[in-house]
Amino acid sequence: MTHLWIRAEVRDTEQRAPLVPADVARLVHDGVTVSVEESPQRIFDIAEYAAAGASITPTGSWLDAPADAVVVGIKELPEEPDALRHTHVYFAHAFKGQDGAEDLLQRFARGGGQLLDIEYLTLEGRRVVAFGRWAGYVGAALGVLALRGDLELPLVPTDRPTLDARLADGPEPNALVIGARGRSGLGAVEALAVAGATVTCWDRQHTTRLDHASLLDHDLLVNCVVSTSVQDAFVRPVDLPGPRRLSIVSDVTCDVTSELNLIPVNTEVTTWSEPTRRVHDQPPLDVIAIDNLPSLLPREASTSFSAELAP
Repeated sequence: MTHLWIRAEVRDTEQRAPLVPADVARLVHDGVTVSVEESPQRIFDIAEYAAAGASITPTGSWLDAPADAVVVGIKELPEEPDALRHTHVYFAHAFKGQDGAEDLLQRFARGGGQLLDIEYLTLEGRRVVAFGRWAGYVGAALGVLALRGDLELPLVPTDRPTLDARLADGPEPNALVIGARGRSGLGAVEALAVAGATVTCWDRQHTTRLDHASLLDHDLLVNCVVSTSVQDAFVRPVDLPGPRRLSIVSDVTCDVTSELNLIPVNTEVTTWSEPTRRVHDQPPLDVIAIDNLPSLLPREASTSFSAELAP
């Protein structure tokens, strides 16, 4: 019998859940055993999981879970233990040479566990489970608000109606979305439409031979490209002195520590308390590179993700 163990997230800013209570109820009905750890910040109350038929366990108790339990999460594991013995399902970001990838994989090797990275759950080369739409939506929204000087710090989770009301109230930017046909790109275009933006959409054919002058002639760039090979960077150090109109880059992909980074002028993530990083002063250029964007719309993001993951 399958046993799923939904762990609490390590980050205090991570409110999403990989499976929501309604989908847990369906899994339990179908004979799946589900354990859910208590969490101080998860957007869904633990009582909802109990009502769905899940067993409730203390935070961090996955360490002592039965050997055959499949531990399911969203973001990174805690730094301990040094050896991982369970099968884990989450976004490990460990197969593009990101910082810490080798150490993480060695933890699984030492413990005999198994990593099933959600990024690599694919069908015919396409990911079947992702937060992409909401990553793109929030990333574009933050770009618009930063452009208007309207970011309220620190960022806090909200809901879509509240965010949309803020987007619809202000100047209408000129924006470029690269990777506009993918999940993240479609979400970005959706948010920009709410903001009344003039949107240019680029895809693969536009990135094989980049028109940098055209790229730089936008107020806002939203990068939604997941690159699997080295290619021409979108914003290069040589572009920083200008001339350029571009003043905000929202790097939804956020491959900041990888050699595949398409925004190499930035090599660090940004945070909810400091969502923008100034990478050039005159003319100014700020980069947004938050690696858990969908958690700013935790209920909507969790519900759509869970609907894909549960099957």
